[in-house]
Amino acid sequence: MTKPRPELTARREFLIGAGALAGMSLMPLAGCAKSDKLRVGLMLPYTGTYAQLGVAIENGFRLALADQDGKLGGREVEYFKVDDESNPAKATDNANEIITRDKVDVLIGTVHSGVAMGMIKVAREAGTLVLIPNAGANAATGELCSPNIFRTSFSNWQPTHPLGKVMVENGHKKAVFITWNYGAGQQAAESFSEGYTAAGGSVAKQMFVPFPNVEFQALLTEIAAIKPDAVACFFAGGGAVKFVKDYAAAGLKDKIPLYGSGFLTEGVLGAQGEAAEGLLTTLHYADSLDTPQNRAFRTAYLDAYSAQADVYAVQGYDTALLLQKALEQTGGDIGKRDAVIAAMEGAVIDSPRGQWTMSRAHNPIQDFYLRRVENGDNKVVGVAWKALEDPARGCNM
Repeated sequence: MTKPRPELTARREFLIGAGALAGMSLMPLAGCAKSDKLRVGLMLPYTGTYAQLGVAIENGFRLALADQDGKLGGREVEYFKVDDESNPAKATDNANEIITRDKVDVLIGTVHSGVAMGMIKVAREAGTLVLIPNAGANAATGELCSPNIFRTSFSNWQPTHPLGKVMVENGHKKAVFITWNYGAGQQAAESFSEGYTAAGGSVAKQMFVPFPNVEFQALLTEIAAIKPDAVACFFAGGGAVKFVKDYAAAGLKDKIPLYGSGFLTEGVLGAQGEAAEGLLTTLHYADSLDTPQNRAFRTAYLDAYSAQADVYAVQGYDTALLLQKALEQTGGDIGKRDAVIAAMEGAVIDSPRGQWTMSRAHNPIQDFYLRRVENGDNKVVGVAWKALEDPARGCNM
């Protein structure tokens, strides 16, 4: 008798387990005709510095539906995609195109916080259900919070907030923070300063680089002159690769410890190489989380896409789990808006990142891990902050 291939067995077991974890039914739900397709919009970056992030999100989303033959709530899914190019100037037109012209039932997007602001403005006016799989713009679940807006990733306030406590505990009382000069970077800097000063640290200077500029040399020279105890930063994608390599090449890595939001090393360790070894970051996911859900997820993702999963894939995956839970409660009818929203508000997601719940402002309440880069992997070395909830300032929902 021929034995099944181990990788296929692991994938099959994962897909069955993922369905159970998400409360998914393996049978089509009654009342939904097979020809009645669910119109899902994907407004993500497929070109530019964040292109690989957009692809990973879509891959994760589709993987979560694999044991349902690609269906959501028993319904066939029809996808409508737009490349937002991480360009805020095009955000309103892109959102209008996919919401008004394509008449999607739900919009999944996006990565760039500035783009998200334009998308949210259109979605609030149209009443379209939006699930944000990455963009951390605080306003989305803050002053612009809305019953139809949910986030499955993080707020920009969350990832850098635990850094301050970690750095002070490691004896670093004077720090410089450096990031891109756009919404996500500014909010990351503000949250770091809040957490760092509360823990007893002092921010010597905040440095901002025009987005998506990756010319860092002048600022690295200034950092060397300031001589802080440590540097903290927020960069992602191609910019993170360039910054980490330039920091090491400038001779700063062994003199002034570098910390970052976990996006600094997420999905780009292969490109960063030796320059990233030893870096400490905080994030709501780590490759090495030793749980059945994460081990099986990573095996299935590798099998499906011949690539290693990262936090962006997890966020896309969890977006589908959240939507699936809601549609199961409504028999696949996304038009039952109140029931869909209530189901997502009360959802408990057993994710590869660990179990998380939804805050009153529709942002994940989740653990943030301290990770160290070891041999090209983000290794968990502790929990930097347990069940961190965004303050949702300005949300009156």
